Amino acid sequence: MSIRMNRRITTGCLGILLLLAAPGARAQATPVAPAAPTAVGVDEKLGQTVPLDLVLKGEDGKPVVLRSLINKPTILTLNYFRCAGICTPQLNGLAEALNKVQAVPGRDFQVITVSFDDRDTPEMAAQKRTNYLAEMTRPFPPSAWRFLTGDAATTRALADSVGFKYQRVGDGFIHAGAAMVLSPTGRVTRYMYGITYLPADVDMALQEAARNEAHPSINKLLSFCFSYDPHGRTYVVDFTKIAALITLFLAGVFVLILVSKGRKKSTSEEDK
Repeated sequence: MSIRMNRRITTGCLGILLLLAAPGARAQATPVAPAAPTAVGVDEKLGQTVPLDLVLKGEDGKPVVLRSLINKPTILTLNYFRCAGICTPQLNGLAEALNKVQAVPGRDFQVITVSFDDRDTPEMAAQKRTNYLAEMTRPFPPSAWRFLTGDAATTRALADSVGFKYQRVGDGFIHAGAAMVLSPTGRVTRYMYGITYLPADVDMALQEAARNEAHPSINKLLSFCFSYDPHGRTYVVDFTKIAALITLFLAGVFVLILVSKGRKKSTSEEDK
């Protein structure tokens, strides 16, 4: 068999394998419309500044301008206080990490938790603050962790500015678990995903924020390998995506084997 024929067979096999690996693919060159943006998740806005003129409500019910709070590296979380899903585990995980970071709360950083549920009240925020300050095993000034509420338009504007997408479903919300790190000027410098955080990673993120440096998320791959389960309100393994990756890998290995065998056979025929 000639080298040209081997190449034709290999090319044909590659095309078939790619079609099998990508069921949505089509032979015609028809332009494909871009996928619609997801209603839930995180669309990173690294380098952008949050709207500092937004007015929220403090734990005492008094108005608080965001600009008056953000004057040091800030960890921003968006939750709602009646959440029966990942909000509590996320805040628990954050509290656990903050107990171990080297940065000093109130001096080197602060935390601001904002509820995006306009039904949450300042009284609920005050109770949440009391609960989490009680979880701290190190000196932690009350001013270093604020719990704020606001009307739907204001909290939505804040969430949009950091690319945090949530959706109201029934009496609750579907949303992801993420914490955003802001510089002292309100610039988004890092995203931290999930409900547990490494103290060393938090320290690094705070140092970057202090230098006003925006860096991509180290564990951003998790948003690809895991999908949000709106029913369980947690992340689950996306076996479809993983299977597609494995199929593509095996297809590549198979093609390499065909090419290698074809070259060896052609070489032996030429030697004859």
